[in-house]
Amino acid sequence: MVDSSDWLEYFTDGVNADFFAPVIEKPEDVLVPTISLFEVFKRVLLERSKDDALEAVALMKEGKVADLDDSLALLAAELSHTLRLPMADSIILATARAYDAVLWTQDAHFEGLEGVRSIEKRTT
Repeated sequence: MVDSSDWLEYFTDGVNADFFAPVIEKPEDVLVPTISLFEVFKRVLLERSKDDALEAVALMKEGKVADLDDSLALLAAELSHTLRLPMADSIILATARAYDAVLWTQDAHFEGLEGVRSIEKRTT
């Protein structure tokens, strides 16, 4: 599973794009939380166009989309409380844990957590 900001890193060929490419380029193995669809669509829509946003989401949907249901929402709320995570991050982490998926990220909120593979966010 790839965090939302990391999809954006990949789509814009950012500095850390190569770190996420091996996961993203195997869509049959990628888990995509619905909140990631929201976050990526919104960001691309703001920065580019609706067509670009739809194209980005179409690529993401080649993976397995994991819907937010009631049990996942409660797990996310518990993780948010325990780990002091923002809502979106807690939903992403809860989804990874519910599906026994490794979470690939450059988000410092996830550093040192079990089941997370991270790289430091770089700008150059």
